[in-house]
Amino acid sequence: MRVLVAGELNPDLILRNYSQFPEPGKEVVVEDLDLTMGSSSAICAMGLARLGDAVTFAGTVGCDAYGSFCIETLQRAGIDISCVAQRPDLKTGITVSITSSKDRALVTYLGAIATLRPADLPDEIFSGQNHFHVSSYYMQEALRPGLKERFAAAHRAGLTTSLDTGYDPSETWASDLFDTLTEVDVFLPNEVEIRKITGCHNVEEGLRKLDNGRTLTVAKLGADGCAVLQDGQWTRVPAFPVDVVDSTGDGDSFNAGFLHTWRRGDPLAACMRFAGACGALSMRGLGGVAKQATETEAGAFLQAQAGS
Repeated sequence: MRVLVAGELNPDLILRNYSQFPEPGKEVVVEDLDLTMGSSSAICAMGLARLGDAVTFAGTVGCDAYGSFCIETLQRAGIDISCVAQRPDLKTGITVSITSSKDRALVTYLGAIATLRPADLPDEIFSGQNHFHVSSYYMQEALRPGLKERFAAAHRAGLTTSLDTGYDPSETWASDLFDTLTEVDVFLPNEVEIRKITGCHNVEEGLRKLDNGRTLTVAKLGADGCAVLQDGQWTRVPAFPVDVVDSTGDGDSFNAGFLHTWRRGDPLAACMRFAGACGALSMRGLGGVAKQATETEAGAFLQAQAGS
């Protein structure tokens, strides 16, 4: 599979295992830190590359140390960075992740994150690709108004499409998403996002509201695994047990695993199990990309779970 991933590109500064969660006016201590590849889009791209897919990334960074770090990390993963623009008028965004095995909180400086435009994704960019994925819908302030049309352009070029909105820092959860989803083949929200987007109190109601007759919505439910409502039928897969080091980016690794298997035509439940394995295995290391699974590792993990 050849995948074009477009979206935000920034590092994560991870502060791990806080003594207590920070409060205004107080200082707390963490056990560890790391600077690693961040951003939902880039973590998904790295996961796809780790699984053996050919990945091209389209995004924007500044001409600074953080921008160079992102570009070099993508290159080391074998990702094509010919569509990454490095601009001297921008600062590369960064996310500070305050995390533990139980939960995490994110603080993000947008910088170049919000500057990718529809014009940066011309029709020619889809040539030779099989699939087009975008993450962090609500952070893509310049891209968002024209994203539906870019998904439509990808469809015209014969590609399938997918979207992960991520959280909306503005808490507005604008309803334009429903219109955009009419050009999306696979939608990959988590439980919180489903409730916020739809205004529904539970996931089942939310998935029914999101059902537009075209888009396959895969609900990521954390410890409850994942669920899909398709043609009035529910498919549910439980979560896999794993010793969690850091949950950063586990949903993005899930996305990579699902798209990797869905694009090659695996049965839906098998795609969900493989995605769950990729998400679980990614939590073994600090940051979103350190312990992403290969196809062999994910397959061995699933075999071990089946035999336990």
